[in-house]
Amino acid sequence: MKKTLAALALLALASPAFAADPIDGRWITEEKDAVITIGDCGSSTCGKITKFLKAPPQGAGQRDVNNSNPKLRSRKLLGMPVLTGFTEESDLWRGEIYDPKGGKTYRSVIRRKGNTLEVKGCLGPFCQTQIWRRAG
Repeated sequence: MKKTLAALALLALASPAFAADPIDGRWITEEKDAVITIGDCGSSTCGKITKFLKAPPQGAGQRDVNNSNPKLRSRKLLGMPVLTGFTEESDLWRGEIYDPKGGKTYRSVIRRKGNTLEVKGCLGPFCQTQIWRRAG
């Protein structure tokens, strides 16, 4: 019995004090124009545009026309990853976020707060935060 209690105590000490809440699922962007589905992508977590709630300017078949890389401008936005390389770190998730409207990729931090995600995109020390809500 003492060995079991000692083993449990060691296990408790080895566990991280704060684990990040899972971010998997379907989330509506702050602008309410798309649903992003977040899930496992091998060794990391990623999120893809899985539904448009407001059609983009060129319709549902909209291409990634604003991408700074000309080779990527022909890919469709629907199904495209916008969150990539996210890994859990303490009580948050770190990775990169792509903004198809501006065609740029930013460092990103995500925190789950109940049925919302606090999604930050950062360029250097400057960050912008959006609140995404769980899709029903």
